Amino acid sequence: MDFTFRPEQEAMRRAARSLLEREAGRDAVRRMVDDGAHLPDRLWSQLVELGWVGLLVPEEHGGSGLGLVDLVVVQEELGRRVLPGPFLSSAVLATLAARRLGATELLRRVAGGGRGTLALEESGSGTGDPLDAVACRAEPTEQHDDPAGAWLLDGLKPVVLDADTADWALVVAHDGTGLATFLVEHPEAEPVPALDVTRRVARLALSRRPARRVGPPGDQTGLLRRAVDDVAVALCAETLGACDAALEMAVEYATVRVQFGRPIGSFQAIRHKIVDMLHQLELARVGTHYAAWTSDTESDDRAAAAAMAKGFVGEAAAMITGETIQVHGGVGFTWDADCHLYFRRVKQNDVLFGRSGWHRQRLADLVLGPNER
Repeated sequence: MDFTFRPEQEAMRRAARSLLEREAGRDAVRRMVDDGAHLPDRLWSQLVELGWVGLLVPEEHGGSGLGLVDLVVVQEELGRRVLPGPFLSSAVLATLAARRLGATELLRRVAGGGRGTLALEESGSGTGDPLDAVACRAEPTEQHDDPAGAWLLDGLKPVVLDADTADWALVVAHDGTGLATFLVEHPEAEPVPALDVTRRVARLALSRRPARRVGPPGDQTGLLRRAVDDVAVALCAETLGACDAALEMAVEYATVRVQFGRPIGSFQAIRHKIVDMLHQLELARVGTHYAAWTSDTESDDRAAAAAMAKGFVGEAAAMITGETIQVHGGVGFTWDADCHLYFRRVKQNDVLFGRSGWHRQRLADLVLGPNER
Protein backbone atom coordinates (compact mmCIF):
# COMPACT_ATOMS: atom_id res chain seq x y z
CA MET A 1 0.00 0.00 0.00
CA ASP A 2 1.32 3.44 -0.96
CA PHE A 3 1.10 5.93 1.92
CA THR A 4 2.71 8.82 0.07
CA PHE A 5 0.65 11.90 -0.72
CA ARG A 6 -0.38 12.72 -4.28
CA PRO A 7 1.45 15.55 -6.10
CA GLU A 8 -1.54 17.87 -5.73
CA GLN A 9 -1.62 17.19 -2.00
CA GLU A 10 2.08 17.98 -1.68
CA ALA A 11 1.46 21.17 -3.67
CA MET A 12 -1.28 22.10 -1.18
CA ARG A 13 1.15 21.43 1.67
CA ARG A 14 3.76 23.71 0.14
CA ALA A 15 1.16 26.44 -0.41
CA ALA A 16 -0.06 26.13 3.17
CA ARG A 17 3.44 26.23 4.61
CA SER A 18 4.37 29.24 2.49
CA LEU A 19 1.28 31.20 3.51
CA LEU A 20 1.63 30.39 7.19
CA GLU A 21 5.34 31.21 7.24
CA ARG A 22 4.49 34.59 5.75
CA GLU A 23 1.36 35.42 7.73
CA ALA A 24 1.65 33.37 10.93
CA GLY A 25 5.25 33.41 11.99
CA ARG A 26 6.32 33.31 15.62
CA ASP A 27 5.80 37.02 16.25
CA ALA A 28 2.40 37.01 14.53
CA VAL A 29 1.17 34.07 16.60
CA ARG A 30 2.39 35.76 19.78
CA ARG A 31 0.39 38.86 18.84
CA MET A 32 -2.70 36.71 18.28
CA VAL A 33 -2.23 35.12 21.72
CA ASP A 34 -1.91 38.56 23.30
CA ASP A 35 -5.11 39.54 21.46
CA GLY A 36 -7.06 36.71 23.09
CA ALA A 37 -6.30 34.09 20.41
CA HIS A 38 -8.18 36.00 17.72
CA LEU A 39 -7.28 35.25 14.11
CA PRO A 40 -7.01 38.45 12.04
CA ASP A 41 -9.95 38.86 9.66
CA ARG A 42 -7.54 39.29 6.77
CA LEU A 43 -5.96 35.90 7.35
CA TRP A 44 -9.35 34.22 7.78
CA SER A 45 -10.46 35.74 4.46
CA GLN A 46 -7.36 34.29 2.82
CA LEU A 47 -8.19 30.82 4.16
CA VAL A 48 -11.71 31.18 2.76
CA GLU A 49 -10.48 32.37 -0.64
CA LEU A 50 -8.00 29.49 -0.89
CA GLY A 51 -10.84 27.03 -0.32
CA TRP A 52 -9.38 25.57 2.86
CA VAL A 53 -12.34 26.54 5.04
CA GLY A 54 -14.66 24.70 2.64
CA LEU A 55 -12.22 21.86 1.99
CA LEU A 56 -14.62 19.19 3.30
CA VAL A 57 -17.74 20.85 1.85
CA PRO A 58 -19.04 19.15 -1.35
CA GLU A 59 -18.60 21.15 -4.54
CA GLU A 60 -22.34 21.44 -5.11
CA HIS A 61 -22.55 23.39 -1.85
CA GLY A 62 -19.72 25.76 -2.63
CA GLY A 63 -16.76 23.84 -1.24
CA SER A 64 -13.72 21.99 -2.54
CA GLY A 65 -15.25 18.52 -2.20
CA LEU A 66 -12.07 16.94 -0.81
CA GLY A 67 -11.62 14.26 1.83
CA LEU A 68 -10.05 13.63 5.20
CA VAL A 69 -6.61 12.80 3.77
CA ASP A 70 -6.55 16.23 2.12
CA LEU A 71 -7.61 17.82 5.40
CA VAL A 72 -4.75 16.04 7.17
CA VAL A 73 -2.29 17.91 4.95
CA VAL A 74 -3.69 21.31 5.98
CA GLN A 75 -4.18 20.34 9.62
CA GLU A 76 -0.54 19.30 9.96
CA GLU A 77 0.62 22.68 8.67
CA LEU A 78 -1.77 24.56 10.98
CA GLY A 79 -0.49 22.49 13.90
CA ARG A 80 3.11 23.37 13.06
CA ARG A 81 2.21 27.02 13.67
CA VAL A 82 -0.18 26.39 16.61
CA LEU A 83 -2.41 28.78 14.69
CA PRO A 84 -5.20 30.45 16.68
CA GLY A 85 -8.61 30.95 15.14
CA PRO A 86 -11.81 29.11 14.24
CA PHE A 87 -10.50 26.75 11.55
CA LEU A 88 -10.87 23.66 13.73
CA SER A 89 -14.27 24.62 15.13
CA SER A 90 -15.81 25.74 11.83
CA ALA A 91 -14.01 24.03 8.95
CA VAL A 92 -13.64 20.73 10.82
CA LEU A 93 -16.05 20.20 13.75
CA ALA A 94 -19.12 22.01 12.44
CA THR A 95 -18.50 20.90 8.86
CA LEU A 96 -18.08 17.21 9.66
CA ALA A 97 -21.23 17.23 11.79
CA ALA A 98 -23.25 19.16 9.19
CA ARG A 99 -22.06 16.86 6.41
CA ARG A 100 -23.11 13.71 8.26
CA LEU A 101 -26.45 15.26 9.17
CA GLY A 102 -27.14 16.46 5.62
CA ALA A 103 -27.43 20.09 6.74
CA THR A 104 -26.62 21.55 3.34
CA GLU A 105 -27.56 25.14 4.19
CA LEU A 106 -24.94 25.14 6.95
CA LEU A 107 -22.32 23.72 4.61
CA ARG A 108 -22.92 26.63 2.25
CA ARG A 109 -22.49 29.06 5.13
CA VAL A 110 -19.17 27.47 6.11
CA ALA A 111 -17.84 27.55 2.55
CA GLY A 112 -18.74 31.24 2.35
CA GLY A 113 -16.71 32.05 5.46
CA GLY A 114 -19.44 31.80 8.10
CA ARG A 115 -18.21 30.57 11.46
CA GLY A 116 -19.89 27.61 13.12
CA THR A 117 -18.96 25.25 15.93
CA LEU A 118 -20.05 21.96 17.49
CA ALA A 119 -21.30 21.91 21.10
CA LEU A 120 -21.08 18.27 22.11
CA GLU A 121 -18.90 17.65 25.14
CA GLU A 122 -20.18 17.98 28.69
CA SER A 123 -18.88 17.36 32.19
CA GLY A 124 -17.40 13.87 32.41
CA SER A 125 -16.83 13.46 28.69
CA GLY A 126 -13.09 14.01 29.09
CA THR A 127 -12.61 10.58 30.64
CA GLY A 128 -15.09 8.55 28.61
CA ASP A 129 -17.34 8.49 25.58
CA PRO A 130 -18.31 12.09 24.74
CA LEU A 131 -21.67 10.93 23.35
CA ASP A 132 -22.55 8.97 26.49
CA ALA A 133 -21.88 12.04 28.63
CA VAL A 134 -24.51 14.20 26.93
CA ALA A 135 -27.11 15.34 29.46
CA CYS A 136 -28.50 18.38 27.64
CA ARG A 137 -32.25 18.07 26.94
CA ALA A 138 -34.45 19.33 24.12
CA GLU A 139 -38.16 19.90 24.54
CA PRO A 140 -40.59 20.59 21.68
CA THR A 141 -42.72 23.70 21.81
CA GLU A 142 -46.14 24.51 20.43
CA GLN A 143 -44.67 26.84 17.81
CA HIS A 144 -44.31 24.27 15.07
CA ASP A 145 -44.95 26.95 12.45
CA ASP A 146 -41.79 28.74 13.58
CA PRO A 147 -38.78 26.52 12.72
CA ALA A 148 -36.39 28.83 14.57
CA GLY A 149 -38.15 28.23 17.88
CA ALA A 150 -39.67 24.77 17.62
CA TRP A 151 -37.44 23.36 20.39
CA LEU A 152 -36.13 24.59 23.72
CA LEU A 153 -32.73 23.47 25.03
CA ASP A 154 -31.70 23.07 28.66
CA GLY A 155 -28.23 22.13 29.81
CA LEU A 156 -24.61 23.19 29.94
CA LYS A 157 -21.84 22.76 27.41
CA PRO A 158 -18.73 23.79 29.40
CA VAL A 159 -16.16 23.40 26.62
CA VAL A 160 -17.16 24.68 23.17
CA LEU A 161 -14.45 25.89 20.84
CA ASP A 162 -14.96 29.47 19.61
CA ALA A 163 -18.60 29.54 20.74
CA ASP A 164 -18.26 33.15 21.88
CA THR A 165 -17.42 34.32 18.35
CA ALA A 166 -19.33 31.77 16.23
CA ASP A 167 -22.27 32.73 14.03
CA TRP A 168 -24.03 29.49 14.95
CA ALA A 169 -23.56 26.30 16.93
CA LEU A 170 -24.73 22.73 16.44
CA VAL A 171 -25.79 21.55 19.89
CA VAL A 172 -26.14 17.84 20.65
CA ALA A 173 -28.94 16.99 23.08
CA HIS A 174 -31.48 14.30 23.97
CA ASP A 175 -34.87 14.83 22.34
CA GLY A 176 -36.76 11.87 23.81
CA THR A 177 -35.88 9.41 21.03
CA GLY A 178 -32.11 9.54 21.43
CA LEU A 179 -29.40 12.01 20.55
CA ALA A 180 -30.30 14.79 18.13
CA THR A 181 -28.66 17.96 16.85
CA PHE A 182 -30.05 21.46 17.12
CA LEU A 183 -29.05 24.71 15.47
CA VAL A 184 -28.55 27.69 17.77
CA GLU A 185 -27.97 31.00 16.02
CA HIS A 186 -25.60 33.48 17.69
CA PRO A 187 -24.79 31.29 20.70
CA GLU A 188 -23.27 34.19 22.69
CA ALA A 189 -21.30 31.90 24.99
CA GLU A 190 -19.07 33.03 27.84
CA PRO A 191 -15.29 32.82 27.22
CA VAL A 192 -13.38 30.72 29.75
CA PRO A 193 -9.63 30.20 30.27
CA ALA A 194 -8.06 27.07 28.83
CA LEU A 195 -4.75 25.27 29.03
CA ASP A 196 -4.10 26.04 25.36
CA VAL A 197 -3.70 29.81 25.17
CA THR A 198 -3.89 29.70 21.36
CA ARG A 199 -7.50 28.46 21.45
CA ARG A 200 -10.71 30.26 22.35
CA VAL A 201 -12.92 28.12 24.58
CA ALA A 202 -16.37 29.14 25.81
CA ARG A 203 -19.06 27.97 28.19
CA LEU A 204 -22.48 27.66 26.58
CA ALA A 205 -25.29 27.73 29.15
CA LEU A 206 -28.69 26.76 27.74
CA SER A 207 -31.81 27.69 29.64
CA ARG A 208 -34.97 27.35 27.56
CA ARG A 209 -32.90 28.40 24.56
CA PRO A 210 -34.85 28.32 21.26
CA ALA A 211 -33.32 26.05 18.63
CA ARG A 212 -34.12 24.26 15.40
CA ARG A 213 -33.61 20.54 14.93
CA VAL A 214 -31.36 19.62 12.00
CA GLY A 215 -30.65 16.33 10.32
CA PRO A 216 -32.78 13.23 9.82
CA PRO A 217 -35.53 12.23 12.26
CA GLY A 218 -34.91 9.67 14.96
CA ASP A 219 -31.79 8.85 16.94
CA GLN A 220 -28.70 10.45 15.37
CA THR A 221 -26.13 8.67 17.55
CA GLY A 222 -24.65 6.69 14.66
CA LEU A 223 -24.21 9.79 12.51
CA LEU A 224 -22.64 11.71 15.36
CA ARG A 225 -20.35 8.79 16.19
CA ARG A 226 -18.99 8.88 12.67
CA ALA A 227 -18.46 12.64 12.84
CA VAL A 228 -16.61 12.28 16.17
CA ASP A 229 -14.33 9.60 14.68
CA ASP A 230 -13.36 11.91 11.82
CA VAL A 231 -12.88 14.81 14.23
CA ALA A 232 -10.51 12.62 16.25
CA VAL A 233 -8.41 11.93 13.16
CA ALA A 234 -8.30 15.64 12.29
CA LEU A 235 -7.14 16.43 15.83
CA CYS A 236 -4.41 13.80 15.49
CA ALA A 237 -3.23 15.46 12.28
CA GLU A 238 -2.99 18.86 13.94
CA THR A 239 -1.15 17.26 16.86
CA LEU A 240 1.29 15.67 14.40
CA GLY A 241 2.13 19.08 12.99
CA ALA A 242 2.78 20.45 16.46
CA CYS A 243 5.05 17.49 17.22
CA ASP A 244 6.92 17.98 13.94
CA ALA A 245 7.69 21.57 14.89
CA ALA A 246 8.60 20.64 18.48
CA LEU A 247 11.05 17.98 17.31
CA GLU A 248 12.64 20.44 14.88
CA MET A 249 13.02 22.94 17.73
CA ALA A 250 14.71 20.32 19.91
CA VAL A 251 17.14 19.28 17.15
CA GLU A 252 18.02 22.87 16.33
CA TYR A 253 18.58 23.80 19.96
CA ALA A 254 20.69 20.68 20.58
CA THR A 255 22.86 21.70 17.64
CA VAL A 256 23.53 25.31 18.69
CA ARG A 257 23.51 25.05 22.50
CA VAL A 258 27.06 24.53 23.72
CA GLN A 259 27.92 23.11 27.12
CA PHE A 260 31.31 21.96 28.38
CA GLY A 261 32.75 23.11 25.08
CA ARG A 262 30.53 20.96 22.82
CA PRO A 263 26.99 21.07 21.42
CA ILE A 264 24.60 19.28 23.76
CA GLY A 265 23.42 17.23 20.77
CA SER A 266 26.71 15.33 20.98
CA PHE A 267 25.81 13.98 24.44
CA GLN A 268 24.37 10.50 24.46
CA ALA A 269 21.47 11.35 26.77
CA ILE A 270 20.21 14.08 24.43
CA ARG A 271 20.73 11.93 21.34
CA HIS A 272 18.67 9.13 22.88
CA LYS A 273 15.88 11.55 23.77
CA ILE A 274 15.64 12.87 20.24
CA VAL A 275 15.71 9.40 18.67
CA ASP A 276 12.91 8.28 20.99
CA MET A 277 10.91 11.39 20.03
CA LEU A 278 11.36 10.65 16.33
CA HIS A 279 10.28 7.05 16.87
CA GLN A 280 7.05 8.09 18.55
CA LEU A 281 6.38 10.77 15.93
CA GLU A 282 6.69 8.39 12.98
CA LEU A 283 4.43 5.80 14.60
CA ALA A 284 1.85 8.52 15.22
CA ARG A 285 2.16 9.72 11.64
CA VAL A 286 1.53 6.29 10.13
CA GLY A 287 -1.49 5.70 12.37
CA THR A 288 -3.04 9.07 11.58
CA HIS A 289 -2.55 8.84 7.83
CA TYR A 290 -3.95 5.32 7.79
CA ALA A 291 -7.00 6.37 9.82
CA ALA A 292 -7.71 9.22 7.39
CA TRP A 293 -7.41 6.85 4.43
CA THR A 294 -9.82 4.33 5.98
CA SER A 295 -12.39 7.10 6.45
CA ASP A 296 -12.16 8.27 2.85
CA THR A 297 -12.39 4.70 1.50
CA GLU A 298 -15.10 3.56 3.96
CA SER A 299 -12.85 0.68 5.01
CA ASP A 300 -14.11 -1.93 7.47
CA ASP A 301 -11.20 -0.89 9.72
CA ARG A 302 -12.32 2.74 9.88
CA ALA A 303 -13.62 2.87 13.47
CA ALA A 304 -10.73 0.81 14.85
CA ALA A 305 -8.18 2.94 12.97
CA ALA A 306 -9.65 6.18 14.36
CA ALA A 307 -9.60 4.80 17.91
CA MET A 308 -6.08 3.47 17.44
CA ALA A 309 -4.81 6.83 16.20
CA LYS A 310 -6.43 8.95 18.91
CA GLY A 311 -5.44 6.40 21.56
CA PHE A 312 -1.77 6.55 20.60
CA VAL A 313 -1.15 10.06 19.31
CA GLY A 314 -2.12 11.91 22.49
CA GLU A 315 0.40 10.16 24.72
CA ALA A 316 3.10 10.19 22.05
CA ALA A 317 2.61 13.93 21.58
CA ALA A 318 2.81 14.64 25.31
CA MET A 319 6.11 12.77 25.38
CA ILE A 320 7.53 14.56 22.32
CA THR A 321 6.59 18.09 23.37
CA GLY A 322 7.52 17.41 26.99
CA GLU A 323 10.96 16.18 25.97
CA THR A 324 11.38 19.27 23.80
CA ILE A 325 11.07 21.32 26.98
CA GLN A 326 13.64 19.08 28.68
CA VAL A 327 16.12 19.41 25.81
CA HIS A 328 15.86 23.20 26.12
CA GLY A 329 16.58 22.97 29.85
CA GLY A 330 15.56 25.87 32.09
CA VAL A 331 14.80 28.21 29.18
CA GLY A 332 12.22 25.70 27.93
CA PHE A 333 10.02 26.45 30.95
CA THR A 334 9.89 30.19 30.32
CA TRP A 335 7.11 32.13 28.62
CA ASP A 336 9.54 33.50 26.04
CA ALA A 337 10.26 30.04 24.64
CA ASP A 338 7.66 28.51 22.33
CA CYS A 339 7.98 24.99 23.76
CA HIS A 340 5.03 25.44 26.09
CA LEU A 341 2.70 26.51 23.26
CA TYR A 342 3.15 23.14 21.57
CA PHE A 343 2.85 21.24 24.84
CA ARG A 344 -0.39 23.08 25.69
CA ARG A 345 -1.87 22.44 22.23
CA VAL A 346 -1.24 18.69 22.22
CA LYS A 347 -2.39 18.21 25.82
CA GLN A 348 -5.69 19.95 25.11
CA ASN A 349 -6.13 18.06 21.83
CA ASP A 350 -5.77 14.82 23.77
CA VAL A 351 -8.67 15.76 26.06
CA LEU A 352 -11.00 16.88 23.27
CA PHE A 353 -13.46 14.30 21.90
CA GLY A 354 -12.29 11.43 24.05
CA ARG A 355 -8.98 10.98 25.84
CA SER A 356 -6.39 8.39 24.88
CA GLY A 357 -7.52 5.98 27.57
CA TRP A 358 -11.11 5.85 26.39
CA HIS A 359 -10.09 5.38 22.76
CA ARG A 360 -7.86 2.47 23.75
CA GLN A 361 -10.75 0.92 25.65
CA ARG A 362 -12.98 1.39 22.61
CA LEU A 363 -10.35 -0.21 20.38
CA ALA A 364 -10.17 -3.20 22.73
CA ASP A 365 -13.96 -3.53 22.57
CA LEU A 366 -13.90 -3.35 18.76
CA VAL A 367 -11.20 -5.99 18.50
CA LEU A 368 -12.00 -8.32 21.39
CA GLY A 369 -15.63 -7.54 22.10
CA PRO A 370 -17.09 -5.52 25.01
CA ASN A 371 -15.67 -6.29 28.42
CA GLU A 372 -18.40 -7.85 30.54
CA ARG A 373 -18.28 -6.26 33.98
